[in-house]
Amino acid sequence: MKQSLFSIFLFLCLAHPALADVTRVEATIDKNPVMVDEAIQLTVTALGDPAREVFDSSPLLKDFVVGRTSVSTQTRIINFDKEETVTWTTTLFPRGEGNFTIPALTVEGKQTKPLTVNVIPVQAGQDEPARDYYLTTDVDISEVYLHQQLLYTAKLYLASNIERGSLQAPELQDAQIQQLGDDKQYSDIVNGKRYQVIERTFAIVPQSSGEFTIKGPVFAGEVLAQDPNTRFGFFNRTKQINRLGPDITIHVKPVPADIDYHWLPGEYVSLNEEWPQQSSFTVGEPVTRTITLTAMGVVEEQLPELPQMYPPGFKLYPDQASTATVNKNNTLIAQRVETLAMIPTQAGDFILPEVTVPWFNVLTGKTETARLPAKKITVAPASATATQVQPAPLTQAQSDNTALPAPAAQPEIPQGAQGTVPQAAPAESNDTLLWIVSALWIVTLAGWIVTVIYFRRRPVMQGEKLSDVRGSAGNDEKQAFNSLQKVIQTGAPGEVQKALRQWAFLAGKQQSPTVPAGIYLRKSGVQPQIDAMLSSQYSDKPQQWDRKALLQSIQAIRQQNTKQSNSALPPLYPEGQSS
Repeated sequence: MKQSLFSIFLFLCLAHPALADVTRVEATIDKNPVMVDEAIQLTVTALGDPAREVFDSSPLLKDFVVGRTSVSTQTRIINFDKEETVTWTTTLFPRGEGNFTIPALTVEGKQTKPLTVNVIPVQAGQDEPARDYYLTTDVDISEVYLHQQLLYTAKLYLASNIERGSLQAPELQDAQIQQLGDDKQYSDIVNGKRYQVIERTFAIVPQSSGEFTIKGPVFAGEVLAQDPNTRFGFFNRTKQINRLGPDITIHVKPVPADIDYHWLPGEYVSLNEEWPQQSSFTVGEPVTRTITLTAMGVVEEQLPELPQMYPPGFKLYPDQASTATVNKNNTLIAQRVETLAMIPTQAGDFILPEVTVPWFNVLTGKTETARLPAKKITVAPASATATQVQPAPLTQAQSDNTALPAPAAQPEIPQGAQGTVPQAAPAESNDTLLWIVSALWIVTLAGWIVTVIYFRRRPVMQGEKLSDVRGSAGNDEKQAFNSLQKVIQTGAPGEVQKALRQWAFLAGKQQSPTVPAGIYLRKSGVQPQIDAMLSSQYSDKPQQWDRKALLQSIQAIRQQNTKQSNSALPPLYPEGQSS
């Protein structure tokens, strides 16, 4: 009976709610003094049962970089009295050297005592003991122009292997920060001590001018404790280490006052084009012109639209521009590719004006101009080739209207002959045969334009990894080809275009990373099937297209595994040509 009463009494004591009042609050740090790049562990303990979210670390932000805060609780029962404590642990990085004060922190009306921390500089030199873990930071240039790339390098020195760890990126207000490539790992000896070095490189592009401080990256990791007394059974205990990279101050200069063009700072800018080799063209026949703008030291968002002016005797069908940014030799290289389909509408000699893009050379501090020279072209009349058009559509037109003269006997129709064709209004055309030929070319042009839109691959830098290109396909060629086969069997033309472009991109990688998808397909013999597919979607009279023929053509060119390579991007520094 006594034992039962004692159990009930003990249960009531444990079930009695603890007082929420906080009776005492204490703050401690794990080390003092501390080096400027080392972390301090601040521990705040409250006796009582406060709310977990009452801890406020904002008073610490003035002199410290505040890391993650963890919270834990502990309950003890002494002589039937329940005692609870709540502990907050926070990682602090000093913002500089000197004496700093951790102010009094308030938890539900109770305050801690202020703590003074002595932050000393990093000890270095021959007479100083070698440190086991530390970070260094560096920039290639501390004074840059607005939107100019600077190279930021962080090196982590480790005297022993780490169990796990993470390295954050540096921080800069109003800037684009991008890691370049993979980490480099190597060994080095510093002051007679061997380290494993992990080097990480970033490209930083400031988006506003003025004085700025690049906040150093933070490393947090766990290493095996060196003290043998810390072993726990068969397991080694680990200890937490935190290191902060030094801050770096940079000066970002504004755009010069005399700049009256689209601001494009860089180390090198060039214009290149793809253009048909023939010297004369024909009225009604489409011509595709592709212009590529390449700039070193910028990102694709900074590239301007290309100024293209053409004479009145052309109809223009521009494609949507494609852009990309890649990393080559720790330098950002941006490209903008604009494709334009041109249809001459008049015969004669024409001058295509030069294309110019002014840019600011950050190496010389002067404005320079990338240019494509003006071109003189000759456009021949359409009647010179009217008899060479495939006769099948013309025969059908003649069977529908016997008043239409035979093309071989009368290649040019007089001005009044349009009334013999009842399908067309008199105001639509003064030349019936030319109207028919133009209609045929419109169908062909639709196939060419859509082919350029969907099968043109973005140019890739020579020597560049495909994984460095934004938006590039992430699957290997085999997976892309299997997906392409399924889409051809059941998918719509638009879906086939997308899958075909992805596969052509990866197939080009195996043969040459510089062959555009459009050129690759045109040279492979699969273009007739593609034109038929596109005509089924974009023609005035849609028809069914042969899916099996397209699939067999692609399978055939895949088996051939052609080795031929056509460079879509000339070298950045051609011999005999300067920027």
